[in-house]
Formats: sequence, C-alpha cells, structure tokens
Amino acid sequence: MPRRRRAKSRKTEPDAIFGNEMVTKLINRSMKDGKKSVSEGQIYKAFEIISEKEKNDPMVVFDKAIANIKPTMEVRPRRVGGAAYQVPMPVRGKRQDSLAIRWLVESARSKPNSEFHTYAEKLAAEIIDASNGAGVAIKKREEIEKVAEANRAFAHFRW
Repeated sequence: MPRRRRAKSRKTEPDAIFGNEMVTKLINRSMKDGKKSVSEGQIYKAFEIISEKEKNDPMVVFDKAIANIKPTMEVRPRRVGGAAYQVPMPVRGKRQDSLAIRWLVESARSKPNSEFHTYAEKLAAEIIDASNGAGVAIKKREEIEKVAEANRAFAHFRW
C-alpha cells in the first residue's frame, strides 16, 4: 500500500494488427525474458489457428473467451478480532481483465507438449475452449467463485 499517493495506472497501447488493448496485455503477459517480438509472433499465430479452426473472426472468439473467464466474485482475507476471515467481494473491472489474461496464459502453458507442439497451438486451443465455456481457465474461475459462494456467511465483514 503506497504511503504518499495512489499509483497512476499506465495506459497500454493497442496492438499493431488488431488494435486491441487486451491483445497487448496478452502479449505482455505471455512474454518471457523480455522477448516481446517472439511473444507477438506466437499470439498472432494462435489467432491464425483460431480463424482456421473456428471459421470466424479470431477477435470475436477471443473477446468471448475473456468474457467467459472473467470472475465476478473472489475472496479476500480480512482480519477481525485476531482471526482472518475469507470475505467474498466483487472483482473490479481492471482486476477482472488481469485475472482473465493471467489464467488464460497459465492454462495454456500447463497444456502438455506431447499433444500441442507450440505455445501458439496451446493458446489457440485454450481460447477456443474458453469461448465454448470449457477449459482449465474456466475451471479456475468456477473454483474461485465456488469458494466465494461457500464463504458468503462472512459477507457482512465487507467494508
């Protein structure tokens, strides 16, 4: 928590091909060792794979996948009288985007190399699964929301 003032949020520039900020965030989150051009190549290759498989605009599929992954509720610890309670809280918009991108990249990386040979193939498969309401990232969202629902008894500690 900053002592002086609230941290200014940085504006992310839209990507070169699709002109979408979420694609830029996906590129930046997928990047390893500062190699942005490699990450861009893999992301754009994944979008080509999506357009071939789905016979649809890859941006429509990507937007639908992100919308399906975004969580609405999460639990946050609150200290009350020496005990830490898991208090369910709604997720803010920017955090929703951040979590959705993070879970998408995490789930794509967790796919086995024997079935998918490149990161682009893994990511394309995960985006297609997420747009259809399946996949590892969707499971993660459901798990988080299930925990929030289970701790609804502590919702009165929200302030």
